[in-house]
Amino acid sequence: MPPVSNGRHHLSRAAALAAAAAAALSLAAPRLDAQIDDAAGHWQGSIEAPGQPLVVTVDLEETDGEWSGTIDIPAQGADDLALSDVRVDLDNGAVRFTISGVPGEPTFEGALADGEITGEFRQGAARLPFRLGRETVEVDTPLRPQEPEPPFPYEAEDVEYANREVTIAGTLTLPPGDGEVPAALLISGSGALNRDLELAGHKPFLVLADHLTRLGIAVLRVDDRGVGGSTGSTWQSTSRDKAADVLAGVQFLRAHDRIDPERVGLIGISEGGLVAPLALNRVPPGTVAFAVLLAGPGVPGGDLLRQQLRRIAAANGATDEMIEKAAALQGRALEIIGSGMPPAEAEAALREVVVEQLAASPETAQLSGEALESTVTAAVESNLSPWFRFFIRYDPAPALGGLAVPTLALFGGKDTQVDADQNQSAMEAAFAGASNTDITVRRFPRMNHLFQTADTGSPAEYARIEETMAPEVLDLIGSWIVERFVD
Repeated sequence: MPPVSNGRHHLSRAAALAAAAAAALSLAAPRLDAQIDDAAGHWQGSIEAPGQPLVVTVDLEETDGEWSGTIDIPAQGADDLALSDVRVDLDNGAVRFTISGVPGEPTFEGALADGEITGEFRQGAARLPFRLGRETVEVDTPLRPQEPEPPFPYEAEDVEYANREVTIAGTLTLPPGDGEVPAALLISGSGALNRDLELAGHKPFLVLADHLTRLGIAVLRVDDRGVGGSTGSTWQSTSRDKAADVLAGVQFLRAHDRIDPERVGLIGISEGGLVAPLALNRVPPGTVAFAVLLAGPGVPGGDLLRQQLRRIAAANGATDEMIEKAAALQGRALEIIGSGMPPAEAEAALREVVVEQLAASPETAQLSGEALESTVTAAVESNLSPWFRFFIRYDPAPALGGLAVPTLALFGGKDTQVDADQNQSAMEAAFAGASNTDITVRRFPRMNHLFQTADTGSPAEYARIEETMAPEVLDLIGSWIVERFVD
């Protein structure tokens, strides 16, 4: 699964690197003579993440005593993110603001003095110093050579459709011409992600949709619930609800006058590779024509997460002792979450484990007071959400074994989030009992979870890699569909 994120809005780089940072950094002392007017306008600086600062630009504005603002994070491909709870103290020059709608409530809290704002950035358990100044900072915008640029040799239209009370918004790209064409609906991984699957400064679904549409395949990519133009909530729904959203998208495509209703398929990555079989098993034969599963789970979520913790920790250089301690605490937490005990009892038990987890980590051991409470509360709420509780219990094997359409399943050998050894073998075992004769399973030894060519496979690498999706993976997906479904 991709790291918990909100698509383009998640500071995944800062959060990932924060594991190496010192906790509880003190704020700069405020200057009583700081001028409030100095806070308005353009600021540029960085969050001091270990190894590589994360450059940000901030614009603050005051209107009738009310402050507002926006932030850009070039390395994350994030532009004009709205700020909330913007406070500029008239008496002591204190400045505080939060990035709206992002997990972990990323917050900047600092002091205005001598033409700069310095202080502490917080997101979840991360505690990092930041500095903003008036001078221009040279920004190295990550190269993304695969991102397509207009004009495009195909049509693109914004669309909306409903699944009961939920509105799903997305983009449909259509090959040129008048005849009916095959179509693919793209299904995102875990987290609240936008239609481009925007993550770590990459837009994998934009790249994939462009590649397939140029081959004559219509592609529908959509915002997850609660993101962009889609309504509802990702965390208060489950993978089963997501499957229902997918089937609403299938019906939308089948009714489109440019799309052949007999050639509509699904392409899911990570959790999307779980959702696609779940959706397929809920409709009559012939409703969906094919499935492409990219790094899809083959085991229950709880088992997957146990292996994920070990793989990511090892890729990030953790010792065996640290990994075993973290794994034991994670095991206790998963047992509580999956136990079915009453909510209040589960919350109390989980809080104890989360406090132990924070105390066991050098990066969070010094948390106390309000900072500790907010971190614990956020972790407990996330882990007890309907989405997480469903995910850790759900076994994808029966749905995989029931797939009766041509299926392509791909894995990355360096994937630390959906381990190929664990999940590919389980998926192949599920396929072995089925009567489906058109199943292709491939592993790319050098690929990570996003199918980038990687060194370690750690999520901390995602933003640093220029490649959004390896060309050989794009070519295989495209040729496999074209061979079967393009005239």
